[in-house]
Amino acid sequence: MHDKFDRREFLKIGSATTLGVGTLTTAFNFGVAEEVKPVRLGMIGVGGRGTSHVELLLAMGGVEIPAICDINQEHLNHAQSLVEKAGRKRPEGYGRDVEDYQRLVYRDDLDAVLIATYWDWHTPMAVCAMKSGKYAAVEVPAGLTMQDCWDLVNTHEETGVPCMMLENWSFRRDNLAVLKMIRAGLLGEVVHCHCAHSHNCIDHWFFDSEGNMRWGGEYLVKYNASQYTTHALGPVFGWMDIGCGDYFDKVVSFANRSLGINHYFQNKFGANHPNAKRKYAQGDIVTTLVKTKKGNTVVINYDMQLPRPYDNRWEVQGTEGIYNEQRNSVYLAGRSPKYEEWESFDPYQEKYEHTWWKPVQQKASTKRGAKNEIGDQIALGHGGADYQELNQFLKAVRNKTQTPVDVYDSVIMSVINPLSAKSIAEGGATVDCPDFTRGKWQTKKPAFAFEI
Repeated sequence: MHDKFDRREFLKIGSATTLGVGTLTTAFNFGVAEEVKPVRLGMIGVGGRGTSHVELLLAMGGVEIPAICDINQEHLNHAQSLVEKAGRKRPEGYGRDVEDYQRLVYRDDLDAVLIATYWDWHTPMAVCAMKSGKYAAVEVPAGLTMQDCWDLVNTHEETGVPCMMLENWSFRRDNLAVLKMIRAGLLGEVVHCHCAHSHNCIDHWFFDSEGNMRWGGEYLVKYNASQYTTHALGPVFGWMDIGCGDYFDKVVSFANRSLGINHYFQNKFGANHPNAKRKYAQGDIVTTLVKTKKGNTVVINYDMQLPRPYDNRWEVQGTEGIYNEQRNSVYLAGRSPKYEEWESFDPYQEKYEHTWWKPVQQKASTKRGAKNEIGDQIALGHGGADYQELNQFLKAVRNKTQTPVDVYDSVIMSVINPLSAKSIAEGGATVDCPDFTRGKWQTKKPAFAFEI
């Protein structure tokens, strides 16, 4: 295997859990020097995603976890035990009821709160954290409704406390290299992006392997929207300077029929299974077209209910060239060896490696040939993207600076959900995107992932 992360391993990495604190610490030893003041972090929600964050944070070092909240006592006990096994004091547990997170948030020994709960709770918990003076890190999406998005923005502006959505695909190695290429002018002026979340989640996220509906499945019954857009848009807001010289203006969405879920249950569990007969509001594929203030365009696909291999179908096109993630290729006018023929992205990945990734790549290269190399990547979380987003969030908290993904970035990626729902409900009507920056996008300079 090459000493860079294999792009085709992202599906394996993304669907795996971390290997545990001991494995990661031994493999990469990304410890923080003892003299660095640790960030005191409260965890809310320690199911699968929250637990993976706990394991990774403990292995990274420079973090204390004094308190954990989850109404599932089994999840809570497990997370507390993980902290103890790492040689730390057992965190105080909160789980009396769904409002008990407030007791955690208003503790006076926390610098920040990380939220990894069901979607409906993301906004109220992040708002509570900001009002209590704690940095908020919130899993995707940051908000589900237009009101959620405004609540996040208004609370940030009232309190001055940062809020960062943990969109890990913004921090992927390849996406950051593409961002550097764009800023170096290799693609010319960017005019169009395509992005998607193409991931069949029927048998493990929306439903379990036995056919029982999980919490995510409830959204398929109730809503018809582009419900999971942030992974698609994660790199796009940086590539297109959204919020920093350009902004989303008009949105149009169409959803096709809902066939995939019923078909899956009929084939696997029989026509009489309750979920085979259930009516689902969610169309199988949603296509959204966004026009920006500058007149550029973005196509976003939601595709999570039909059989297919995983990919994000990223493509960014400019006046001087194009990058295509599926092909792992670029074409650059006047630079590529052959006229209008693809060339491999790999040399550009190496040349435009982002500073954030260089120490990770150096560690990975020392492990080349070891049997657990892929395991080491998994332990870093989604090929290292989880490590990068958490590391940058902790740096911001420690230094009392703005987070790399700010509240305005968070809501512009999240708002496609309610905007697409409105457009679909109105027969594909064009809807306006609110300006959550109140005009500041016109003068704000790009800031995400700039190297010093």
